[in-house]
Amino acid sequence: MHTAVVTILGVEKLSQGRYYDQEMVPRIGEEGHHAYEERTWKNRLHVDANGNVYVPPMCFKNGLVNASKHLNLKIPGENRKTFTKRFESGILITAPLVLPISADEVKGEWLFVPSDGQRGGTRRVNKCFPYITEWGGDITITIMDEKITSEVLLKHFKCLGMFVGIGRFRPERNGFYGRFKVTKMTWDGREFKNPSGEA
Repeated sequence: MHTAVVTILGVEKLSQGRYYDQEMVPRIGEEGHHAYEERTWKNRLHVDANGNVYVPPMCFKNGLVNASKHLNLKIPGENRKTFTKRFESGILITAPLVLPISADEVKGEWLFVPSDGQRGGTRRVNKCFPYITEWGGDITITIMDEKITSEVLLKHFKCLGMFVGIGRFRPERNGFYGRFKVTKMTWDGREFKNPSGEA
């Protein structure tokens, strides 16, 4: 078993779209759609008990799985098998990436989007989505599968940062937000230098 710590730095805005509805956050009196949206849009953020915005750990776990599908790298000595199932069952990320920004500081952008959240929807409404321009930090990964080496993990993390992304309007969903670069990685406490520098 190995422990890696990957340090990332956002290169595009990070936007979140956590689901909430009127049962979770009720309207006040005869509050109209715009007034309700204006009052409640920050509920789309993931916020911890201290009021800080965070990125859930499963965003990175699922992102690595999707990066493995994108790269489609073959496992040496295993015929045509790729790393997808290895990332599904062979790594663990349990701690969120807590950002040094409180929900009160986050700005929002108003967009005219499908009311049901489905792409191509005919009925559109104005909604406000939170975004953060400067973000990053450390993600700790426990690696239980010996086929996932330091080189393999770094290659997949770089793909996640550039071509999959994190949050709303990420590249995986035909956007460009939530992209990041890897600035450092340690493997079992030692800094790992990528020999080729390739993604």
